[in-house]
This record gives sequence, C-alpha cells and structure tokens, in this order.
Amino acid sequence: MTLANRLLPWQQQNWEHLCSYIAQNRIPQALLITGNKGLGKQHLADQFAAALLCATPKADGTACGLCNSCLLINAETHPDFIQLQPEEPGKDITIGQIRSLITRLTLKPQFETYRVVIINPADKMNNAAANAFLKCLEEPTERTLIILITEKPSKLPATIISRCQKLPVATPNRETVVAWLAETLHCDAAANKSLQGNISLAQGTPLLALDYANDATLTLRNECFNAWVAIAKQLKSPVMIAEDWHKLPASPLIFWITSWVIDLTKCCYHPKTENLYNPDLNGQLQELSQRLELKGLYKLYDLLLAGRQRLDTQINKQLLFEEILIQWHELNRSQ
Repeated sequence: MTLANRLLPWQQQNWEHLCSYIAQNRIPQALLITGNKGLGKQHLADQFAAALLCATPKADGTACGLCNSCLLINAETHPDFIQLQPEEPGKDITIGQIRSLITRLTLKPQFETYRVVIINPADKMNNAAANAFLKCLEEPTERTLIILITEKPSKLPATIISRCQKLPVATPNRETVVAWLAETLHCDAAANKSLQGNISLAQGTPLLALDYANDATLTLRNECFNAWVAIAKQLKSPVMIAEDWHKLPASPLIFWITSWVIDLTKCCYHPKTENLYNPDLNGQLQELSQRLELKGLYKLYDLLLAGRQRLDTQINKQLLFEEILIQWHELNRSQ
C-alpha cells in the first residue's frame, strides 16, 4: 500500500461519508464496501484505514504519509493494520485464517488510534469461516474496525451483512471515466478509439478499463468476436474454435459472449448505439441481428447463464464452449 496515491475522483462522495464517521467519532464496528470490479474498493479501504491510523491527518481527512504510523503502513509492517485474503488465488478464506484473526483481535491495539482489518474478497469465506467470523462481529474488540470488500454481497450470509454499515461504490458516468483515463494514459480521448473500446469492454469501470488499456484484452476480445461472426457465417467450425477458446480465461470469455447475445437481442428493437454493451461492435451486431429470431437468442442466453454457474465446478471448458458455439452455429444455419 502506498499512501502517496490520491483519492480517485469518482469516490469523493464515498470519502466524505467515511470522513463523517471520523468527524462524529462514530467509527462503525464493521463496514461492508460493495461495487463492481474495477471501481477501486480496496484503494478506498486502504485510504480510510491509513486515515484512521495516522497521527496527523490532512485537512481533507487523508493520511499525512509522514508520521510513524504512515511509514509503517508504507513498509507493510504496521501491527494494527491487518489484511486478510485467500492464501492462494481462487481459493477460499479458511476457518484457520479466521481463527488466527480472532486470536490476534483478543489483544489490544498497539497504538493509541484504531486497529483496522480488511478482508477482501469477503465472499470467499467458506461456510465454516463465515460462521466463525460472526464471533468477531458479535463480540467486538475495542478500537477495531473490520472492513469487508466484495463484488458479490449476495454470497455473504445475511447474519454478517446485517451487522455491517454499508458503503456501495457506484460506477461513475462515462465522461468522468474518459477524462480520468485520458489523463492517466496521457492521451487525447477524442482521438483514441481504443480508449473508448476499453471503457465499453470494462462496462464503465475505470480501473478495469485502465488494465485493458495496458494489455491486449481488447485485441483478444475482437479476435474472439471475429471468430464468433465467422461461425455465424458458416466460415469456421464451432468445434475448432472451441478447441482454441478452452485455453483462454473462461470467465471473461463467457461474459463477452453473453454481452454479444444481449446486444443482439437489443438490436432487434433498434436501440441507440450507446445503450449497447459493445457500442464499438454496433455495425456487425446490427447485421447479425437481422438474420436471427428472438426465440433462438433467448435459448442461447439461457445456456450461457447456466454455463456461467458451472464455471466454479470441475467442468470441461472445451465441451462447454462446444455446446455454446454449436448452438450458435445452428441458430444461424436455420435462418
């Protein structure tokens, strides 16, 4: 964590809300920060934690970056700042980790300010861990704030949610995202078509759009879409494409396909381009939609939703993509 990072422009209202807790001396026992991926929820939590631990905060409520606490946070050695996450990417937060946390929380904070615990992603606590974690909320320790961060609050038990103050981070308007991304990338937003494409691909979430701008995600999405169109025009085999696609990250690919199907459904009703998930693909989507029936698109959409649910299981991804692409192929061949 680096305290030199400034507050993100779309989080100003969230920050004012957090500062009001400090001003009123009413720090909650537990805070639940929610919102889509790419909105900077961890960044917001880090800044609030630093402000609570800082000995001499600035006028805007942010940490000074110079006191002993701030230096310890920068060095990731502050004894009253605890970050909890899965021990391996994609794994659960285990009951063993929660028990270790509970043991640490039985001790008093070492500094005179607060102790802050950040759990991210909180929805990764398995059932046993979540049940054990309730003890932290039911028996709070002094001067301790627990911050839970999640994109999927529905996966958290209601018993945990009910004991937290809620702070939803909203997706900013497109103008804010364009201005911030153009400034961050030092480019002209009007002349940079890929910037607009990355924002659309990220569904308007700024940090995800920035990640896409710094890697080849947009190019990969376009290559996959071209293969999708080639299957529709009977130019490529769905089985051959499925063999290539199973080597790619399944979750974003399923999301892209789902967004194409949603846009095709919208195109049947002649929407405005800006109302599409993929406005940069509008021309090809309009052309495809003219040859498709809504009934077939709805059936394919149902298959995609079922496929997304199965991604967390030991599914054969190649067979999943074969099923999706063969149905897409048949849908177009019947027209």
